[in-house]
Amino acid sequence: MKQTSSTKILFILGFLVLTGYYLQFSVRHWLEERHINSLSPEEQVEYRFANAERLTNLRTNALSFGLDLQGGMYVTLELATGQLIGELAREQRDDLFDEVLQAATQRSQETNIDIVAEFINEFERRDPGARLSRYFHMNTDELTRASTNDEVRTYLEAQRNRAVDRAVEIIRNRIDRFGVTEPSIVRSGANRVVVELPGVDDDQDRVRNLLRGTARLEFRTMANPNELRSTFERVVQILTETEVIEDEDGESQTITRNPLGNLLLDIGGPDVRFGYATAQDTAAINALLAREAVQRVIPANIQLMWGARSENIGTGTPMLPLLGVRSQVELTGDVITDARPAFDPTTNAPEVSMSMNREGARTWSMITAANIGRPVAIILDGMVYSYPTVRTQIADGRSSISGLGGLAEAEDLVNILLSGALPAPLEIIEERTVGATLGEASIRAGFNSALFGLMLVAIFMIMYYRTAGGIANIALILNIVFILGILSAFQATLTLPGIAGIVLTIGMAVDANVLIFDRIREEQRAGKSLIASIESGYANAMSAILDANITTFLTAVILFSFGMGPIKGFAVTLMAGIVASLFSAIVITRVVVDWLARGKGNAMSFG
Repeated sequence: MKQTSSTKILFILGFLVLTGYYLQFSVRHWLEERHINSLSPEEQVEYRFANAERLTNLRTNALSFGLDLQGGMYVTLELATGQLIGELAREQRDDLFDEVLQAATQRSQETNIDIVAEFINEFERRDPGARLSRYFHMNTDELTRASTNDEVRTYLEAQRNRAVDRAVEIIRNRIDRFGVTEPSIVRSGANRVVVELPGVDDDQDRVRNLLRGTARLEFRTMANPNELRSTFERVVQILTETEVIEDEDGESQTITRNPLGNLLLDIGGPDVRFGYATAQDTAAINALLAREAVQRVIPANIQLMWGARSENIGTGTPMLPLLGVRSQVELTGDVITDARPAFDPTTNAPEVSMSMNREGARTWSMITAANIGRPVAIILDGMVYSYPTVRTQIADGRSSISGLGGLAEAEDLVNILLSGALPAPLEIIEERTVGATLGEASIRAGFNSALFGLMLVAIFMIMYYRTAGGIANIALILNIVFILGILSAFQATLTLPGIAGIVLTIGMAVDANVLIFDRIREEQRAGKSLIASIESGYANAMSAILDANITTFLTAVILFSFGMGPIKGFAVTLMAGIVASLFSAIVITRVVVDWLARGKGNAMSFG
């Protein structure tokens, strides 16, 4: 018996040490976050990069709170499948392809039907004998010129599935780098991704940009200033409108209007900038430049792109530059091997420092050598982030993106570059926000309910079972610690239903002790000694305890297997609580009861 008690004591100590080991990650993570928040923004960046591995390990192993407790964002994203289909066709697409794709995309949005099926059906309605394989077989080994439309449908569906799976992986990488603890990122349906981000409240705009950014990084040379200037003059000429009107005296007067001149500020000479405009005028300018007559006079090797940041040019109002860049992409973001926030040594402005692989460094060296004295555009998602002038050849593959809005944007840009490019854009179709105050109120209500339930149970146990009740209360407190330790060990997320599970477990935790103590009291009334009553009480109550807890545990397993969201959180906590309460009732209380009964039998009372 003594050897058995020693084994149980070692087992209890081992469980306590193991629980303490997993809970220490939560304590250390909380202390680290307090320390980081006390630093300046520059020091925070340096500290996080210097301790990235350790902080990631703490965040991964710490007990985390769900969306309903921390507050945060719930976002549903939808893959732009229409754009993906267009990119899969690439240069094989024609006017008919674009018309069908546009019609299918519009009908899919209006009726919420599958765009792939609608695209195939629309094509066959317009041309029953058409073979869609002519648009796709050149860009894949999965199709041939003779492939049927059903095979094309299978191919497009497979490509969409891969794109959505890839998007889930990239979003998870981005969110992990952003620092959100225990996000939920799951695929929903054919082309949607549901993201839950606990703790995100003040940085919602950053998160939206982080989720939607495709991260298509390109390096291009700038258009020739003289060629761009002549193009500007031809565009102005085409858009200039003249109208002859008569005044009150019957005299004719010619009025010249140029809608572009009212919106776009002219540079006044050869430059890589086509002009400047305010942010609210960019849509109107894009509409003017999209006119067919205007597109005919813009050279095929020139593409007009807006700058990502407004510039102060002495007009009193910050304005966005419209820049002329070459259509040919010299280098893409695939060559980037490392990126990190940095600060310009001259202006101390935040920027992103990038390093390239060997192939990218060799190409970058040739590009910079051929463009000394000329600007080169660094483009992300169709926006020119910077267009620095090349001062000397760059042979080591290093470059930087400047002109950023602040340190937070630099960090997000690094995150996006390191996570990779999305296969197609993602659009936010649903967004809900849970306020942090609601989460704090939930935590407070949950804590108060757990504390109130614990106090009621503790008072009842002491009044009814005296010494044995006090022992059960000690086991009850340890039971809560064990539950938190188990949740931390399995990296589970504590939610509001999870707290409900803990409150329920508090009542269940003493259920086994009630069965045992009442059985012991019955044995004592039958005339047995204290030691014999304890032995019989634990032995005879064991079957009822195991039956009740095993059936409840199996119910929790079923809830976990088939439930979603809150139900799953409740089931996880309930399973952890059952394991912890069984251990507390069968092992911990037995050791203490045996010790008191054998050492101080007169001090042991079961009420």
